[in-house]
Amino acid sequence: MQHYDSLKKHVLKRVSLTENELEIFCNHFQVTKVKKRQFIIQPNFTAKSRYYVVQGALRAYIVGDEGQDYTIQLAIEDWWISDYNSYIYQQPATMFVIALEASTLLEISFENEKKLKSLNHKYETYFRIIAESSTAYMQRRITTGLTKSAEDRFEHFQERYPQLMQRIPQYALASFLGMTTEYLSKLRNKRVDKKS
Repeated sequence: MQHYDSLKKHVLKRVSLTENELEIFCNHFQVTKVKKRQFIIQPNFTAKSRYYVVQGALRAYIVGDEGQDYTIQLAIEDWWISDYNSYIYQQPATMFVIALEASTLLEISFENEKKLKSLNHKYETYFRIIAESSTAYMQRRITTGLTKSAEDRFEHFQERYPQLMQRIPQYALASFLGMTTEYLSKLRNKRVDKKS
């Protein structure tokens, strides 16, 4: 059950559950191990689950008409990931979700989440809280993307998520920040030069 320890902490930071309520909550998840470069969601197939990351790193991205890919979401330990539009509405996905590292995930199916929410209002509260926090984050991300320069976006990301800078491949980071890999490389080198 050690895989569930971080999820339990995550939940208890947001809602107060008894030991028994926590056990019931965890029993609706299954441990899923994925290899590096393995897809867990692909376009045209409905996302039947959402995933809590116990260990590893994942990336959700879409591919544009010109074949250019755009990173929509990144996830490491203690974060959630899915194609939420597909998962919430149970319709075909538009995103790829791929493991950037060998990863251990806790997977909850759409059906199990629905069951949990009907069992106990505290479970519903937990899912509402993480949905609200995700919506607020997406708004901040869109606002930053529209109003800040590429350099400011890079600086902001670097300050906020230093642990991601080392783990996420440069191409994924560049597409997440809305810049070319070359430009990201230039910004990183500039930062190194400043330090030395």
